[in-house]
Amino acid sequence: MAMLTGDNAATAYALAKHVGIDIVHADLRPEDKAALIEQLRRQQTTAMVGDGVNDAPALAAADLGIAMGAMGTDVAIETADIALMGDDLRNLTLALAHARRARRIMLQNVGLSLGLITVLIPLALTGVLGLAAVVAVNELAEIVVIANGVRAGRTPPVAITDPSRTTVVSGAAPAATR
Repeated sequence: MAMLTGDNAATAYALAKHVGIDIVHADLRPEDKAALIEQLRRQQTTAMVGDGVNDAPALAAADLGIAMGAMGTDVAIETADIALMGDDLRNLTLALAHARRARRIMLQNVGLSLGLITVLIPLALTGVLGLAAVVAVNELAEIVVIANGVRAGRTPPVAITDPSRTTVVSGAAPAATR
């Protein structure tokens, strides 16, 4: 994890130490942030978190751009892939956990649908099951897929315990430290 910021070095290092970030790049212009993101992208998947116009180029350059909604500017929010409402970075962990969980549920639904089709088509073509039975089984499977999809929205996600799997780059210090 690294911090990229336009703030002065003293502020950046103090905040980074407080939140446990080892790599700090301070006093950066917007184009410097974008260039550094491009460099990091060649090594690994990157996410950029930012809240202002100065972060928009870096948000666009990252694999995943995340704008902080409450303090974010329209340019940053429109450039980003995700807009978080509020300025608490802890919500990022929950958003990532929720996204991973939603992806897992989506893959379950795709697997169930493809598996069912793989079984039903041969049974229908060989006459083992009639058309009415195939349609009934398919409709029941759709209900299962819908119920499984709804599960993603009503069960709270589990927080990520291993944040080292993705590089998260923050473009700005919280308002209280500026």
